[in-house]
Amino acid sequence: MEAHSQMPVAGLPVAYQAPDERRFWTKLRRVLARIPFAEDLLAGYYCAADRATPTHVRAILLGAVAYFVLPADAVPDLFAGIGFTDDAAVLAAALTAVGRHLLPRHPEQARESLERLAR
Repeated sequence: MEAHSQMPVAGLPVAYQAPDERRFWTKLRRVLARIPFAEDLLAGYYCAADRATPTHVRAILLGAVAYFVLPADAVPDLFAGIGFTDDAAVLAAALTAVGRHLLPRHPEQARESLERLAR
């Protein structure tokens, strides 16, 4: 049986476009006071947006960001106290898997954005 040659993911041409960026920022503004993981979420977002980040890492982080944005959750965000626990768990898993790719500038960008949103 002949093995199929597979092209590495990193070799694929990829044009970055954030999944529904407007929804992301709208939801983040709306729930900012209720999520203690906002800085980590934004750091992951900025890492995914960084063209120097490897494609597979960007895919993992964008998946976690998309899970935060999408209305269909394992635990709906409407439940007070526990609504964002699944979002936090997905983000934590993604950051654990690819966290070494977060550069110091990503959390810095996150903090700056949070300061602007808080005003």
